[in-house]
Amino acid sequence: MENQTTVSKFYLSGLSNLPKAQLPLFLLFLFFYLMTFSGNLLILYLIFTDGHLHTPMYFFLGNLACLDLCSSSTTVPRMLFDLLTKRRLISVAECITQFFFFLFFAISEVFLLAMMSYDRYIAVCHPLHYMQIMNQKVCVQLASGAGFLGLGCSLVQTLCLLRLTFCGPNILQSFFCDLPQLLQLSCTDTFINIMAIFLVGGLLGLATLVMTFFPYVSIFTTVFKIPAKDKRLKVFSTCTSHLTVVFIFYGTLVYNYFRPDTSYRFAQDRLVSVFYTVIIPLLNPLIYSLRNQELKSALKRAVRRIFVARR
Repeated sequence: MENQTTVSKFYLSGLSNLPKAQLPLFLLFLFFYLMTFSGNLLILYLIFTDGHLHTPMYFFLGNLACLDLCSSSTTVPRMLFDLLTKRRLISVAECITQFFFFLFFAISEVFLLAMMSYDRYIAVCHPLHYMQIMNQKVCVQLASGAGFLGLGCSLVQTLCLLRLTFCGPNILQSFFCDLPQLLQLSCTDTFINIMAIFLVGGLLGLATLVMTFFPYVSIFTTVFKIPAKDKRLKVFSTCTSHLTVVFIFYGTLVYNYFRPDTSYRFAQDRLVSVFYTVIIPLLNPLIYSLRNQELKSALKRAVRRIFVARR
């Protein structure tokens, strides 16, 4: 058996190897990140400062904005640093740490989206008891539960990853440390890791899918019975915003993590990775704010308060 040198650092291939593309890509993704950061921060500010938004729905939306901020900040700053400096080297320990936090925020968001479906179900189907059922304690427990479940799942995957040995090559075909690319570089049997993805991810993913979509059967049945057209449209607007986020988020995650190894194409994978690490955290505040009249009204009130304070 030949001696194998253990890899201590990975080289991130990045988004492009073309030297002339580095600066334009840096400026483009810096713009995306600043838009993501400011958009989600604005939603958090409006929810915290406007009393009209102190409801369970906006409590969960604030948590979603916080997760998007954290998830984007786990991957994008490092990508921007590599585009600017062309360094692209990352230690194995740093790589696994980045993966842990990215997966923690991503899985927490999956569970939070399921909690938001339950919130919409209570609001539409049991409106008279909404504030009693979705009281502050319950909201905190549901949001905390999403975080703990995300932590547990990411710990399982990270512990399985720690058992692997990397002995070359050390080129990671991505701009951040993602699981499929890490498994391809391992010189240890990855059977346990793949089983962990399909068992933990598959079972919990199926459970969250049911938790997310099943309440909408009752929601849409109830909505169609509402006689007032404007109320129906308002409920549909809120629900379609949530469902749009769910479909985009689930679609990219399933495509990335639940494919056979033979179907990997690095250029295509990078595009999908950009979508769920950069584009989705940017789209979420736009989807919710552009389709949400209450958020628009809260923004107008905030602008008025600023102008009044300056006089």
